[in-house]
Amino acid sequence: MVIIFEGRDSVGKGSVIKRITQRLIRSVCRIAALPAPNERERTQWYFQRYVTHLPAGGEIVLFDRSWYNRAGVERVMGFCTEKQVDEFFRSVPEFEQMLVHSGIVLIKDWFSISDEEQQFRFLMRINDPLKQWKLSPMDVQSRARWEQYTKAKEEMLRRTHSPEAPWRVVLADDKKRARLNCISHLLTQIPYGDVRHDPVVLPERIHGPAYHREKIAPDMYVPARY
Repeated sequence: MVIIFEGRDSVGKGSVIKRITQRLIRSVCRIAALPAPNERERTQWYFQRYVTHLPAGGEIVLFDRSWYNRAGVERVMGFCTEKQVDEFFRSVPEFEQMLVHSGIVLIKDWFSISDEEQQFRFLMRINDPLKQWKLSPMDVQSRARWEQYTKAKEEMLRRTHSPEAPWRVVLADDKKRARLNCISHLLTQIPYGDVRHDPVVLPERIHGPAYHREKIAPDMYVPARY
């Protein structure tokens, strides 16, 4: 299964991903959050660096932003040409069709936030020392270009929504509801049932009559300040 999480800055993608993964085994479920491409990657087939993160059977990969960077941030911030964007729109349906035909369950979630709510969350980040690290110069620019991002999003949804790889829009002004709605929808996309486990019985602890616990030096303990 591949789950794509897309949306504006501060929409809460990271918190949703955290809630999904925190109860899952890391060998089965992993997160792909790719940094900006390096010089070599910029010369590759656009989808190449994403392909290496695709799952095998029984695995789930959650893309915290994905190949749709090209239709969003790269386009709005001028990191690619309009010719490259057109080529992306031409090839992405074929690419996703290949994934689905190969047996991958592809889920594409767009987290939608209102203009007013994003403004509020950005101000919260600015004024909260514990959240200031989340605010980058790129985020500030994205706020100024709200309308450009909106136009880019609308075209992206229109041109890449298909019966085989549909977009699902998650209303995200209320973070808790967004998380619950996203998770409950994911659970409807795959057949699952109760997993039977053999009962676990703790064995009796073995006591060695000759063993005596050694004392630890007081200066080895972490100071008990609380």
